[in-house]
Amino acid sequence: MKATFKQKFQYFFDKTLSKGTVSLVVWLSIVTLLSVLFFAIIYLISGINFEDTGKLNFFEAFWQSLMRSLDPGTVAGDTLWTLRIIGIIVTITGIFIFSALIGILSAGLDAKLEELRKGRSLVLTEGHTLIIGWSAKIFHIISQIIIANENQKNPSIVILAQKDKVEMEDEIRDKIPDTKNTEIICRTGNALETTDLMIANPDEAKSIIILAPEDISENIHDIHVIKTILALTYNKDRKNKHYHIVAEIRDKENLEAAEIVGQDEVSIVFNRDIVSRITAQTSHQSGLSIIYMDLLCYEGDEIYLQNEPKLTSKTYKEAIFAYETSTVIGLKKSGKILINPPMDIIIDKDDEVIAISEDDDTVILSGKTNFDINQQAIVKKERVSSTKKEKNLILGWNSHAFMTISELDEYLSPNSELVIVRSDDISEIEFNNLQQKLNNQTITVKKGDYSKRNVLLELDVPSFDNIIILANENKTPQVADAVTLLALIHLRNIAKENNKDINIISEMFDQKNRELAEVTEANDFIISHDLISRLLAQVSETKDIKTIFDILFDSEGSEIYLKNAADYIELNKNVNFYTVLESASFKNETAIGYRIMKYAFDAEKNYGIVVNPNKNREIKFSEEDKIIVLSED
Repeated sequence: MKATFKQKFQYFFDKTLSKGTVSLVVWLSIVTLLSVLFFAIIYLISGINFEDTGKLNFFEAFWQSLMRSLDPGTVAGDTLWTLRIIGIIVTITGIFIFSALIGILSAGLDAKLEELRKGRSLVLTEGHTLIIGWSAKIFHIISQIIIANENQKNPSIVILAQKDKVEMEDEIRDKIPDTKNTEIICRTGNALETTDLMIANPDEAKSIIILAPEDISENIHDIHVIKTILALTYNKDRKNKHYHIVAEIRDKENLEAAEIVGQDEVSIVFNRDIVSRITAQTSHQSGLSIIYMDLLCYEGDEIYLQNEPKLTSKTYKEAIFAYETSTVIGLKKSGKILINPPMDIIIDKDDEVIAISEDDDTVILSGKTNFDINQQAIVKKERVSSTKKEKNLILGWNSHAFMTISELDEYLSPNSELVIVRSDDISEIEFNNLQQKLNNQTITVKKGDYSKRNVLLELDVPSFDNIIILANENKTPQVADAVTLLALIHLRNIAKENNKDINIISEMFDQKNRELAEVTEANDFIISHDLISRLLAQVSETKDIKTIFDILFDSEGSEIYLKNAADYIELNKNVNFYTVLESASFKNETAIGYRIMKYAFDAEKNYGIVVNPNKNREIKFSEEDKIIVLSED
């Protein structure tokens, strides 16, 4: 069937209207122009003379028609009825047309503002930190990166998440009111879609952090992360240079897949493994969690890698004495990270020193050759290692409980006992699987609400050497922390009633709740979200940090220990930290700080812990005090 002219025009008109606001404005502009021309011709044909202009020419008639279309008040000055009638018709026509035009423009503007509100415009900044995903950890990460960026010029953080842009900005402003010199840019998009991913300009980012989202079901957290890694690394339009990606993985079964996909472009942070290892280590090293939090926080002293040509051909022992306000803990030698290497290892010209320092520009050689070491105060006798079987208690159960128990097994003597109290039943298969993988512990599982005093009393709390409280992941962070807090209050009260000092380690979600829990005088708090967030932030700034902490968290090799000061230094004698370094070096250990136990529950004095002390300042140790060292045992 052959289309008529009317049908062709209608089809053309419909197509142009479907193009949106611009097309509507164009059509109304055309209608307006035709209307003004039509009435201009009427003015010319009618031969009407205006009092102020006389006989009209075409341009004057067009002007008069346009003014009466735009401004209804123009007709008020007309005196002739013919002029008034034509003017009213022109004005009414103009009102209808321009009202429609204003409505369309207003709707178009609203639509454009809504589009901008959604955060879909391309990010043009360079050298930014890109965070993909949204979870409770994001605020801790942003806070740490802001501190790290304080000495940078025009730094920025870009966030891409499936969340409303304005909501993200409001939440960040509420939790982090002062972003200092760092600009926060939010964009809404699905990281699994390449087009959305490119909005955040990943090719120009200095580092990319991929968070496991919390608003999806538990079993696909890691799948989402791995697919995001794929979308970045296998994008055909990606940059030629390597990305620096830090990704969070929760399930051990997905770890290998993430490493295969990411290859050498991605550093994987296995959060459950890290929390488990620190919990197990801390159960035997009171204060260790505070040390780790200090090292992972940009507000104090943290770990840096730096090449120092003046140390070429020097030994590692000479290097640890070469800095007064920085503490050397290892070397990066031929690309390999060595923590607490042999004291006589030689430093080559391309090697990097690994040091704890206030900032990257404070790792400076002191130039000192005389260290005022008090040789008479050094204790050189070997420590007598005493092992005994332990009886430990775990209250609660979560996704990393199994790993915590397995890691704990590495630090225990044979025939140790472990009692587990959980709110649900454990299956026989799960119980047997757990017991078979343990070498040094026999386990007993009981069902009960450990936040109730009568349940704790039945356990004979004073009989345990260490108590670990695991946070309940099935409850909201505030509710889970409240349960932990209640259990802590009961435990501390029971311990005081029995005049028994019990080492208590509790896992919490919110740092603010730790401040409330300090009244219970628990020995250590593992703030899991904060801990992982700080590690993600640090690895995003320095890739080698991941390897360094992997070594420190591992039960093999050198770890952080808090050992009796009496094994290193004569008590109640004033010594500088160079003397402590010397004493530790005789035991093939690197001293990195100390703990004064009389401040063990004083938050203002960092619970007595000092990491990276000024080595020239003198300190006097008492019987309960500890030296913080890197050691293999």
